[in-house]
Amino acid sequence: MKTIDELLSEGVAGKRVFVRADLNVPLGGTTITDDGRIRAVLPTVKALAEAGARVIVASHLGRPKGAPDPAFSLAPAAARLGELLGADVAFAEDTVGTAAEAVVSGLADGQVAVIENLRFNAGETSKDDAERAAFADRLAGLADVYVGDGFGAVHRKHASVFDLPKKLPHYAGHLIATEVGVLKKLTDDVQRPYVVALGGAKVSDKLAVIDQLLGKADRLLIGGGMAYTFLKAKGYEVGISLLQEDQIPAVQEYIERAEKNGVELVLPVDVLVSTEFPDLKTKAPAHPSTVAADAIPADQEGLDIGPETRKLYASKLADAATVFWNGPMGVFEHPDYAEGTKAVAQALVEAPGFSVVGGGDSAAAVRTLGFDEKAFGHISTGGGASLEYLEGKTLPGLAALED
Repeated sequence: MKTIDELLSEGVAGKRVFVRADLNVPLGGTTITDDGRIRAVLPTVKALAEAGARVIVASHLGRPKGAPDPAFSLAPAAARLGELLGADVAFAEDTVGTAAEAVVSGLADGQVAVIENLRFNAGETSKDDAERAAFADRLAGLADVYVGDGFGAVHRKHASVFDLPKKLPHYAGHLIATEVGVLKKLTDDVQRPYVVALGGAKVSDKLAVIDQLLGKADRLLIGGGMAYTFLKAKGYEVGISLLQEDQIPAVQEYIERAEKNGVELVLPVDVLVSTEFPDLKTKAPAHPSTVAADAIPADQEGLDIGPETRKLYASKLADAATVFWNGPMGVFEHPDYAEGTKAVAQALVEAPGFSVVGGGDSAAAVRTLGFDEKAFGHISTGGGASLEYLEGKTLPGLAALED
């Protein structure tokens, strides 16, 4: 795929450049609680603006139902982008209507605008090819060039991600070029030992990537809510812990295949449990207890890996030449259940090799728990996109940029 460096060498002064970013930031009301995704697109936006382009930044935010919804407005993201750029950023209160047309036509060379949430238009996410293409046509009317830099959305067959690049000269932005380069290090040219730590709530979300990793990784560490399906598959009592009973046969097959393939599949040896889920708003003390992974009481729920498991996982990461981590080890949003996730993050920092934090909740955890982002080899902006790439899937947004 052609990159923004090639575009800049060709010259962009005076051109309207549509940047499909990922500004899908978490909000508390109208307050951005984590601006990582906005900061991630800054190099591309800055480079284009400094080269004299008229930059139109577009993104989705949340899951509005194809119509305007003030709760999902990109206005806070536009304001934060302006603060980070140190320049005024115009904001259009629609996507392809009169406001967007007026804002774009009013841009001077080197200026930046953000248009409203793309998902306020049903054509963005439509399953109907014609409806998506019609919306993409209207977006194309705003611009001369397309730059794809919303890595967190490249696994979606959406109008601004898949259809629009086909209608304009298209290039990959700095972020996408970086993300793809990193993922190739996890698939094409892996330095070993290659250790993968997977957490998060549901094992079903990770089945396909586990399937692939059983032929590539040297060690696979399992934590988070998905661990309890693995423990149940080994015949252990898991109490009222998160459990996907329908996935137990698949998990049992993976456990057997890991042993056959010589992949070290490491499960928790102890867990923190409680009779109730913690209050994530007040952060009131939860008073959990620690039990062996094969001795979870029937009336209790596992909510984090225990201290012995933290030591075990840290030891399994200590010599890793390549590490990929996706998914927290527990309910890290509450301080009483954050230590497992913190231990894995710290082990990645201390590991001698190349460490990749696979976006989503893992990236949020790194920032929430106070880690220096520069201490990791790479923090991805797209958890779902990273996983699908590792699964070997064709990602529509990347395929469109490669045409």
